[in-house]
Amino acid sequence: MSSIDPAILSKAQSWLDGNVDAETKASIKKLILDNPTELIDSFYRELEFGTGGLRGLMGVGSNRMNVYTIGMATQGLANYLLKSFPGEQIKVAITHDCRINNTLFAMTTANVFTANGIKVFYFRDMRPTPMLSFAIRHFGCKSGVMVTASHNPKEYNGYKAYWEDGGQVVAPHDTNIINEVQKITSFDQVNWNKNDSLFEYIEEDFDAIYMKLVKSLTLSPDAIQAHKNMPIVFSPIHGAAGTLVPDALKAYGFENVHVVKEQAEPDGNFPTVIYPNPEEAEALDMSIELGKKVNAELVLACDPDGDRFAAVVPNEQGEFELLNGNQSGAMLTYYLLSKWKEAGKLDGNQFMVNTIVTTELINEIATGFGVKCFNVLTGFKNIAAVILRLEGKQTFIGGGEESYGYLIGDFVRDKDAISAAAIFAELIAYYKVQGKNVIDILAEIYTKFGFYKETLISVTKKGKDGAEQIQALMNGFRTNPPTEMNGIAVERIIDVKNSTITHVKSGKVEPLDMDKSNVMQFYLSDGSKISARPSGTEPKIKYYFSVSAPLSNPKDYRKVEAELVSRLDGLKNYFS
Repeated sequence: MSSIDPAILSKAQSWLDGNVDAETKASIKKLILDNPTELIDSFYRELEFGTGGLRGLMGVGSNRMNVYTIGMATQGLANYLLKSFPGEQIKVAITHDCRINNTLFAMTTANVFTANGIKVFYFRDMRPTPMLSFAIRHFGCKSGVMVTASHNPKEYNGYKAYWEDGGQVVAPHDTNIINEVQKITSFDQVNWNKNDSLFEYIEEDFDAIYMKLVKSLTLSPDAIQAHKNMPIVFSPIHGAAGTLVPDALKAYGFENVHVVKEQAEPDGNFPTVIYPNPEEAEALDMSIELGKKVNAELVLACDPDGDRFAAVVPNEQGEFELLNGNQSGAMLTYYLLSKWKEAGKLDGNQFMVNTIVTTELINEIATGFGVKCFNVLTGFKNIAAVILRLEGKQTFIGGGEESYGYLIGDFVRDKDAISAAAIFAELIAYYKVQGKNVIDILAEIYTKFGFYKETLISVTKKGKDGAEQIQALMNGFRTNPPTEMNGIAVERIIDVKNSTITHVKSGKVEPLDMDKSNVMQFYLSDGSKISARPSGTEPKIKYYFSVSAPLSNPKDYRKVEAELVSRLDGLKNYFS
């Protein structure tokens, strides 16, 4: 115990002396005696309420997700709502996904809100993130909370805060809420005296209201009718989208949907996967196995909170191939704009939104159709902010980010895998009518707009030391920026945090008109782009790589792809 920082011991003792349940106190005492390293990580700081809310490991202590840290965060959010809407009846919506402790955490959130005189609409059963966003708008709420850690490992949980438009909080509310949360320095400042008269369940019949709007997005009902028996496999990966994606596919007219039974039941232990992340090929193994058995033409899988989906398709050799988020996003963009153009609905008053680490191909497609595409910082809240800014002035068609998050239409203001998965199945049927498979569709896109290939490296750096290492890496890029990468000259460097665009050869520096964020982007002389971004929700730094080349003949698809993969491998090795 002597090696433990006295300040950390003092903080742990304050919990032992405070109004904390006996089980929590016993766990803290055990950490003091048996696991000083874990004690330090549990108490060395407050769990940060960031611009997206809370996310962290579950456990005891100030740097963990538990009822006390959630109560303090909710009290801060409640205080901000009461200041922002004085004299009004404030309403909030709350739901959660399948994670361990989620009912406890969501109900704790609800109880603190009602204790502060705030009306709560609470989904009786778990629901995916897009339905929380929709409920905020439907019930006229001022805010909402989704208890989820998305695709993080099972030890994590989180708390996403939303504003009245149904999007996650953005400036100025994000920093204002953070300031209010930081004022809550003790759980004794939390009002725990719930008021059940301000609590109302959202029942299952609400699903039909949402599903009616999902169905309204359909663009090719005739194609679905022609291929209604197309075999489709779906897995919720033990998450909250288990019934809603199949319901959406059925509403669209698909009649041959197979759900992966071993992953159909909600389970926060995620027993069949290492990580419940559809970006990880391993998480899709069971889905692909079922796909092989039923000769599926499309395999779909969602993350636990149902806001992102992955698509696996048979390629030209009949082997199942996982599409990355950029490919899925490009296909959705191309399909949506093609159908809008076909219907004569593109009149220059429509727009799409993309994040800066997503493929440049989507910008090229939008430009080709004469549609404005806005590029925003990573995080779907920034896409929602553009939709809100242009609401009533221009029409949002769709948008997304490379990490499998898409939104079509604007009745939801966060990623929506339910509607996007249904539209993706529809586009497969639409092109199938034309005799085209997915590789044919991609070749068509690449021939018109350029062959873009992307990949990603995530480097995990855990704990206090890890956070410092990530910061040191980013500082190094700024103080000693590279002039070449893998032997290729760096032409331009964008520093989003410092709002600068530096032209390396001339040394000329231009201002960057974008919100500040800890992101660096390097543009190379061969057209490659590398983005470095510490994760806002995980102890990781992410490197995004993009390369491109013309595709003059669709028959050269695999040849050009191999050349692009070689270039990507060279860049990845440079950062390894």
